[in-house]
Formats: sequence, structure tokens, C-alpha cells
Amino acid sequence: MTHLLSALCSLSIGVVLVVVPWWPQWLWEANVLVEHWPLLRRLVLSPFARGAVTGLGLVNVLLAFQEVREHFTER
Repeated sequence: MTHLLSALCSLSIGVVLVVVPWWPQWLWEANVLVEHWPLLRRLVLSPFARGAVTGLGLVNVLLAFQEVREHFTER
């Protein structure tokens, strides 16, 4: 049961990390934390940073599928 719960958490976090960087401007670009620092804002809004966050999300999704596969092969 803990494998499935862990997989569900990894999957949900992974999907959020894949989708949010490419979501409309009001979610990713309207960040209060980077409004005061222009250099940090440029870095966060760069395609490189968005791609890195998306890559981490894909790793989480793959981890979730691996955990589910291991759970069902143990039985």
C-alpha cells in the first residue's frame, strides 16, 4: 500500500512540474518572489529553467511508474 501511495505522490508532483512551467502567464510568470530581482526573473523565465523543471517532472513520473511496476512484480 505504501508503494502505491508513494507512486501517487510522485505522479502528481511530476505532472505538476511538467505542466506548470508551460502554463499561461498568470501562473508561472506572475511570481511575487522574482518581481524584485530582475536577474532572477530572467533566469526563472528562461526556456532553460522551464525545461529543467519539466525534466524533473518527467523523472518523477518515471519514478512513479517504476514504483507501481515493482509493487505488482513483487506479488
